[in-house]
Amino acid sequence: MDSTSGIILAISLIIIMFGMGLSLTLADFKRVFLFPKAIFIGLFCQLILLPLIGYALATSLHLSPTTAIGLMLLAACPGGATSNMLTYLAKGDLALSVTLTAVASLLTIITIPIIVQFALEVFSNESQTVSVDALTMVKQLLVIVVIPVTMGMWVKRTFQAFASRMEKPVKIASAIIFVLVVVGITYSIKDVFMSYMSEAGLPAILLNVITMSVGFGLAVLFKLTRPQAISISIETGIQNATLAITLATIALNNAEFSIVPAIYGLLMFVSAALIIFAKKPLGVNSKTVETDNAQDQR
Repeated sequence: MDSTSGIILAISLIIIMFGMGLSLTLADFKRVFLFPKAIFIGLFCQLILLPLIGYALATSLHLSPTTAIGLMLLAACPGGATSNMLTYLAKGDLALSVTLTAVASLLTIITIPIIVQFALEVFSNESQTVSVDALTMVKQLLVIVVIPVTMGMWVKRTFQAFASRMEKPVKIASAIIFVLVVVGITYSIKDVFMSYMSEAGLPAILLNVITMSVGFGLAVLFKLTRPQAISISIETGIQNATLAITLATIALNNAEFSIVPAIYGLLMFVSAALIIFAKKPLGVNSKTVETDNAQDQR
């Protein structure tokens, strides 16, 4: 990927992260201390179980180094603005979803360099040795994640009326940008995309389905409400493919590492749609959601 495409991709992600910041307040972070059980389980699923599941898939499926690193990179990038939208549509606990997204976005400044460095050391072969400067990656994450989110929160706090008007248009723009990013990266690697599709498609689907199932099951095991379980399921299973693609092409300077995230970005909405349309069989109706959310606030 050339430098111009990399810059466009980075700007696109900055816009998405700014839009996410417009939906956040300091109260979202305070909620971590008010309702620690659901937050702890969600973060455990996102930051611990998700990379472990990614590693288990990469090793058990005997993936090529490129695909394995791409899968681990994807597993290192949990959540994202898309998960909040899907949680809302699935009638999950939106406040929990937003909080998990916000906190995970900050914590990944530390976890992403560690996971990516581990993946590079474990899966790179002699003909494909790639190194990453952890400090450089942290700086890049600050620029494309933390600063835009912080600016969005500042705009929301300082110019509330403007932020309220812009929140929906920015969310729509973010969704459009996300689709364009996936299409663009797929086109840029079209010569090798289909050759990797047969290998990368299965782990991408398995990562999505397994992590969503584990997130939901763990939430139920610890007796969280169904809206909370839906939120944790989506937050665990819906990865920030845009961030993974950006890091692959900019931080690692290897577009082939973005093949798994690109495929994942195309497929992840299928399982999310199943949860959205299955909310009645799960026993979640509007009255139940209102009751459960009211109980959470007490």
